[in-house]
Amino acid sequence: MAQVLTFIGKGGVGRTTMAIAAAKRLAQQGERVLLACQDPSPVMGLRLGQPLGLTPVEIAPNFEAVQFSAPNLITQAWEEVKAREAKYLRFPVLKNVYGQELGLFPGMDVALALYAIRGYNLSGNYDVIIYDGAGDLNTLRTLGIPDTGSWYIRRFRNVMLESDLGRAVSPFIQPITSAILNVSWSWDNFANQPTEETQELLNEGKNAIADPQRVLAYLVTDDQREAIALAQYYWGSAQQVGVSVGGVLWNRVNPSPEQAQDFLPIPSTGLPTLAGDNWDALLAALPNFRDTDHIPKPLTIDTAAREVKIFLPGLTKNQVKLTQYGPELTIEAGDQRRNIFLPPPLTGQSVKGAKFQDHYLIISL
Repeated sequence: MAQVLTFIGKGGVGRTTMAIAAAKRLAQQGERVLLACQDPSPVMGLRLGQPLGLTPVEIAPNFEAVQFSAPNLITQAWEEVKAREAKYLRFPVLKNVYGQELGLFPGMDVALALYAIRGYNLSGNYDVIIYDGAGDLNTLRTLGIPDTGSWYIRRFRNVMLESDLGRAVSPFIQPITSAILNVSWSWDNFANQPTEETQELLNEGKNAIADPQRVLAYLVTDDQREAIALAQYYWGSAQQVGVSVGGVLWNRVNPSPEQAQDFLPIPSTGLPTLAGDNWDALLAALPNFRDTDHIPKPLTIDTAAREVKIFLPGLTKNQVKLTQYGPELTIEAGDQRRNIFLPPPLTGQSVKGAKFQDHYLIISL
């Protein structure tokens, strides 16, 4: 499987420059690289010296690039939806709705791009896929879709199974499914089988997000106070969705010891200004993107010690809220909410204490 590498930070600090530089550096090291660009404008093509299209084009040895088109991606995704519907329904209802006429809601372009990246990953043609997107909170939320979607399926399926409505309709499921579907399900099968493929897809995404060798982000900033503050905020927000952050790239500046201290324990790398079309100095200064041993885990659950540790750097105690309404823990931080599924023997256990210490929220059960 390829490693998906992305860059997050304030607009204008050089995220796209870092993405191109990383692609060049990794390709020179023998890695098969795909640079995936979210921006539909011709800017990336101008910077690479070659127009980009909807399919990967070769930029240099081991280096290909592709430009995503949201309308094209939604058309492809809709055909897959129709194929799945036809798999189950005897009389498909979506066959007369065409992907070419579908509109896009905000945020769909990022989700579609990440789904397309999954396809390139499964192809086996690349060792590293570099995603040059918006690099903001919406990108992080989209990366958190596997965890959030898994929670919705898990919780609402159980709610339906245990409800009076579920018990009332259960005797009718078998005859109804026999009449309209290509398969015949009992109530138990109906509650699980239709979501099984989706759950497997979400679990695949969750496993990828949890492994920095498969999904890794780098913060990008310069010496502007606002850019530094936003990078710290995005750092904590990335941990909320389980995305590992490998380090901080300081574009066009060498950070002071105090600035680097604020991002410990991840390393800070000062980078020179790009000199026209001469990338050599910038490429030589880049860190080793394959080195992930130093990265703190966003979430650690110690069942023996009955302790849960969530790494939330860049956030203060007042910005973190812990609640427990159901069998899981809910953490609100970085304008995001995350539900933590507790494994046995911690399942259903009440919180006995919590403290915020050294960037960690430490919960005792």
